[in-house]
Amino acid sequence: MSNDIERLNTDCTCVTLDRDALCRAIEKAVADPEFCRALALTHPNLFSALPVFLTKGHAERMQQIIWAIESIARLPQYQSAVLGHDMGIARYRPGPIGVFMGYDFHLGDDGPMLIEINTNAGGALINAYLLQAQRACCNDMNLAVSMRVDLDALCSDFVASFDAEWKRQGRTEPLETIAIVDQSPREQYLYPEFVLFQRLFEKHGIGAIIASPTELMHRDGRLWHEERRIDLVYNRLTDFHLEQPENLALRSAYLAGDIVVTPNPWTHAVYANKSNLVFLSDGDLLRTWGVSDDLLRVLQSGIPRTIAVTPESAAELWSGRDKWFFKPTAGYGGKAAYRGEKITRRVWAGISNASYVAQRIVTPSTRKISIDGMERSFKADLRNYTYDGKVQLIAARLYQGQTTNFRTQGGGFAPVFVGASLSEVRAT
Repeated sequence: MSNDIERLNTDCTCVTLDRDALCRAIEKAVADPEFCRALALTHPNLFSALPVFLTKGHAERMQQIIWAIESIARLPQYQSAVLGHDMGIARYRPGPIGVFMGYDFHLGDDGPMLIEINTNAGGALINAYLLQAQRACCNDMNLAVSMRVDLDALCSDFVASFDAEWKRQGRTEPLETIAIVDQSPREQYLYPEFVLFQRLFEKHGIGAIIASPTELMHRDGRLWHEERRIDLVYNRLTDFHLEQPENLALRSAYLAGDIVVTPNPWTHAVYANKSNLVFLSDGDLLRTWGVSDDLLRVLQSGIPRTIAVTPESAAELWSGRDKWFFKPTAGYGGKAAYRGEKITRRVWAGISNASYVAQRIVTPSTRKISIDGMERSFKADLRNYTYDGKVQLIAARLYQGQTTNFRTQGGGFAPVFVGASLSEVRAT
């Protein structure tokens, strides 16, 4: 990386995370003096102690790519293509567009490249707290980036996106109660974030509960949790089509229009199914849809080539597998995803007989971290949390191995600081 801002990822290895400040902020939010201590024991690799540095140009480029995708997603031809074979719940569009869209990038040699899109991207609120609990520790860092973060303003923006979703479904009365829903929520790795969201909603005058879908009931034109009426569901489920039996009540209320669900099955189908990247990286196809040359240039320079794994493409993909990363079309969290060079014939047999896409490998950027006096190199994924195409927060996930997993000492969520060139700063 030639820019001196990004050289800070190699040269600035001192600890910036103020753990005491982070704990004070989190414990104040949840009104529990033991919350952060318990979090450190159960989630030792949730937070990295160092930030990731990003140039203003690369941050702006990611926003351009996101705007381009959102523009394409509004085209009737695109929606017909991605929904054409789905005759089920995904074709129902009640209005909401999805809170906390997650656009994940690798920073390759030619700049940011989109790796995937997620519709229930976790970690935004945790990263908001992490971002404001940092201190400058390198002279160049003091010059290059601003450490000032308005946590209240960022959190208010998050809450406003839920209110916007409520209104997008035609609701005019005040939003009173939100249910944060996931399968066995207390067992989820990001359950602590559910608690933070619950407190955030309550701080803004909105009642909030954390619930499993099995605790919900659909009756009398409403969705209920025991005797409490639910207005909106913040959906953290990975059953994207609400097909599992335990999601029957939620599915019924959603299709009846009796509950606002965000993100919803339509959002996942239009944005997050991995096969959508096949369309978005096919310049010839996009051109037939009337996509402008300017948009095409943004997409072609920002999305690696992605193709469907089919009987026709299987032989060529197998022979050149070291150049590809293979992902299940409805996958999430890196599950059942494989780097081509590591695939055995047994695994390949499963991939070639399932619904997969192959994406050109984009080697991620790295972050140097000193652990116990030894320098180690971590890969970095850059996640843009967005609403309605606007980036609300950029965070990184630092990891070693094939995919992000929050299991490596020194890795985890890392704040991203965006700065100008040091030469530009010193010239002012």
